[in-house]
Amino acid sequence: MYIVYNDYGDSMKKIKEVIVVEGKTDSAVLKELFDVDTIETHGLGIDDDVLDLIEQTSRYRDIIVLTDPDFPGKKIRSKVMERVPNAKHAFVEKKDAIGKNKVGIAEARKEAIIEALNHLVSFDNNKESMSWEEFISLDIIGDKKRRELVYSLFHLGHGNAKALFKKLNMAGITKQDILDKIDNNN
Repeated sequence: MYIVYNDYGDSMKKIKEVIVVEGKTDSAVLKELFDVDTIETHGLGIDDDVLDLIEQTSRYRDIIVLTDPDFPGKKIRSKVMERVPNAKHAFVEKKDAIGKNKVGIAEARKEAIIEALNHLVSFDNNKESMSWEEFISLDIIGDKKRRELVYSLFHLGHGNAKALFKKLNMAGITKQDILDKIDNNN
């Protein structure tokens, strides 16, 4: 999916997928930008009724998970992934989602939300695109700056080295893919 945002008041871009967000303010921000349907998890208060709704909806429409770039957002994303493993994921970087007293999608720069939705990631738990040895050879484990660069280049959110290894494999990203992106970034 490639989203084009029109800032001139013309008709909004329709997003055919249903976007899972944490709360009402996140939905409101998305609806300012797009013609879109959302499901709100009510933050960490997400319960089986909401998960059932997301799962049921996924039978008829694709799901995009767009949660806050913080610990609760990761927990919610994980719960949705368990129920809807084929969901697509959009990640807004934490630096782009900092408000006065909060980090979240509602506080994010509109351009960051659009970028996240233009770089959706799908995960497959049954893939292994690189070995642990290949991952170690990339010098990511002890280099936080390099690890954050890889997270950013592939729009995978943020986290530690072990989480990055898992996300890279689930997304089917190879060692060569990483080297190519890093070379093109320099």
